[in-house]
Amino acid sequence: MTNYMLSTCGTITRMDTLELIRINLFSPMVLAFLLGIIAVLVGNDLRIPPQVYSIISIYLLLAIGLKGGFDLAKSPLGDFWGAAAVAIIVGGLIPLWSYAILRYWGGYDPPNAIALGIHYGAVSAVTLSACITFLNEVGQSFEGFMPTMYVIMELPAVAVGLTLANGQLKQNTSTTLPELLQSALTGKSFLLLGGGVIIGYVSGDTGASQVSPFFVDLFPGFLTLFLLEMGTLVGHRLSDLRHAGWFLIGFGLVMPFLHAALAIILSTYLAGLSIGGAMIMGTLAASASYITAPAVVGTNIPSANPGYYLTAALVITFPLNLTIGLPVYFEFAKWIA
Repeated sequence: MTNYMLSTCGTITRMDTLELIRINLFSPMVLAFLLGIIAVLVGNDLRIPPQVYSIISIYLLLAIGLKGGFDLAKSPLGDFWGAAAVAIIVGGLIPLWSYAILRYWGGYDPPNAIALGIHYGAVSAVTLSACITFLNEVGQSFEGFMPTMYVIMELPAVAVGLTLANGQLKQNTSTTLPELLQSALTGKSFLLLGGGVIIGYVSGDTGASQVSPFFVDLFPGFLTLFLLEMGTLVGHRLSDLRHAGWFLIGFGLVMPFLHAALAIILSTYLAGLSIGGAMIMGTLAASASYITAPAVVGTNIPSANPGYYLTAALVITFPLNLTIGLPVYFEFAKWIA
């Protein structure tokens, strides 16, 4: 792996950033994602069977939790509450300003502006997986509790979005806050991530030596397969870009960098997180949900157009984060630190 040198004034050179982007673009994970898109464009029916896809998603979530638990067993918990506060603040604010920007600058009606705000406030587990793999590749450590920020950031984002829907749409959403909390805490993502952290923390080094060959060493391979399937999903929705409009495309390309920058700055100066921890927080803030949020919006805001929120989250923001976003967020976290 290439060394990333600092200039004498402490700033990261332009060549370092470009080299890091190049390395990320030519990683097996990103290339597999592009292969999935190409397969769709050339008319190939390449797809991973649903049962295998489900097994891989379970593996990735549990592996992230276990690795976090193993690391947590060797690190203090002192910074957890500061990181949790940053996650709650960022998760709650993103839907608010996203709604305002889309409603008053973009001209979107309230249902679609709120739906998009929920998607950008909520987070992507696959993007988190890619971020952790990236940090491992460059040898950057991070706080063991960071995987739990996934749920801590997503909960206030969805809650604020549903509150907006109640107020702006003059309707009662079918999901109450207690129901939302119960659903999040008993959902697959939290059970696997949170349960994995607990298992890894309790079992410690002994547990790590037993399962690391499968859950740690093989993680990049499983992620590569998963991103191959994600590439096919994006490929099938590329045509939706024609109907998205330039404002939504710009929103999906620009806002992730702004969200990441805010989260990294707060994580560094308020929570005192490491470079790796700040990058994970920034990546979570930059990501957009295309699994949890569509289910919430489809149930509570049925008048919102899936062509907008699925295209923005899956076709625009996810590829951006996967290819260019990760190295940029890493360099920004290093620069801030």
